Amino acid sequence: METVVIVIHLMVVLALVLVVLLQRSEGGALGIGGGGGGGFMSSRGTANVLTRATAILAVAFFGTSIALTLIAEMGQRPGSVLDQVPATTAPADSTGGSGNGLLDSLKQQSEESTPAGPQVPAAQ
Repeated sequence: METVVIVIHLMVVLALVLVVLLQRSEGGALGIGGGGGGGFMSSRGTANVLTRATAILAVAFFGTSIALTLIAEMGQRPGSVLDQVPATTAPADSTGGSGNGLLDSLKQQSEESTPAGPQVPAAQ
């Protein structure tokens, strides 16, 4: 399902870029659409068709973008950081620091990992 929506999204993007590039700029220098007086459609008719096509492709672009966002959102649910915190079973100690809280366990781990005393390089 996701692959199909991505392919449709890419086709809409390419078509939208092409339609925007075909439109005549205000100066008329880069516009490819339209031409002399003897063409298939007048320049006003071509502008109306290209404007309408741009609007339709823009709506399709936003629709496929929202669909891709919803598909990605359904695929994974991020877990909460609080779900990973170990629950403390003992009540907080009134002495203030000898509890079984998360900060106390992190402090014990950092004290165990760092060696005691100053760190001096070995003499040669």
